[in-house]
Amino acid sequence: MVIGLLIIFMFVLFLPLVVKKIERNLEIFLFVMGITAALLSDVFSGSLFVVAATDPIKITVAVLVAGLLFKWFHHPLEKMITGVSRRVPYKFFIASTVILLGLVSSLITAIIAALVLVLIVSSLQLDRKSEVRFVVLACFSIGLGAALTPIGEPLSTIAISKLDQDFTFLMRLLGSEILIGICLFAALAAFLVRKPETKGSLAKKQAPEGYEEILVRALKIYFFVMGLTFLGEGFEPLINTYFIGLNPSILYWLNIISAVLDNATLTAAEISPSMDMLTIQAILLGLLISGGILIPGNIPNIIAAGKLEITSKEWAKFGVPIGILTMVIYFVVLFGIFS
Repeated sequence: MVIGLLIIFMFVLFLPLVVKKIERNLEIFLFVMGITAALLSDVFSGSLFVVAATDPIKITVAVLVAGLLFKWFHHPLEKMITGVSRRVPYKFFIASTVILLGLVSSLITAIIAALVLVLIVSSLQLDRKSEVRFVVLACFSIGLGAALTPIGEPLSTIAISKLDQDFTFLMRLLGSEILIGICLFAALAAFLVRKPETKGSLAKKQAPEGYEEILVRALKIYFFVMGLTFLGEGFEPLINTYFIGLNPSILYWLNIISAVLDNATLTAAEISPSMDMLTIQAILLGLLISGGILIPGNIPNIIAAGKLEITSKEWAKFGVPIGILTMVIYFVVLFGIFS
């Protein structure tokens, strides 16, 4: 069983990176891998299927409703963003945008927050360097803030489900650390993102999405979270055997692999209710921060980079040093002061 689970884990970790067809159909791939892991661990049951089928409902509905609202109010939002950006001090606008997107992502989902970010960036006429910096820092903020509620992103949905906790658990566990991180990224954005010149930017105006695209995205999120639920339960025996005893500081740095693998997958594989709160906190913070380092690490990164045509090299050039520095700061705070 252990060897089989390790093979599945390696498949989940590396195949999406090297096989384009799997990358394009990641949700179905994870769904199949999750069921396989659950069957291999002999934990597949009717009750597990019910849990896996019901857990994604909230985030799926949130994504669908927010997507429809975003479509219907696309043009008024675009006009409002342009007007506000011209009327308030530029640095304040940039910083407050990063903060606001980080906070509201827990309610409108990280996916919709990323789409709003794209709309804002495409309206600002930024130079390319500032555009990339703004997007990366905002996505770091969105990735952190979305974890405050179980509807914000798949990571928080999976974490709440696996730990069998209430809606506000992650706010209580990570709230202060997440707020500090969001403010840090906002300050960096205000300092590093230059005011646009009179010439237009390289960003393109974003047309409203079609209803089919909105519906397909919501369905993909449903099967994505469902597959991760199966995956998490399937890996439970392996986690209980090999991960429970590891030092939280080791788990924190091991989760830097979240930079190349969506952090919800690792949450499903690593989190266990048998772990103490410091270990859970270290795992989640390691995943949340490193998820912004590279494009594949988080859904908002993928959406924003794709729509604004940001390359992996452009993202990594700025995202890697910012992410590593943030990881070091949080490590010192978590284990150098409070441990």
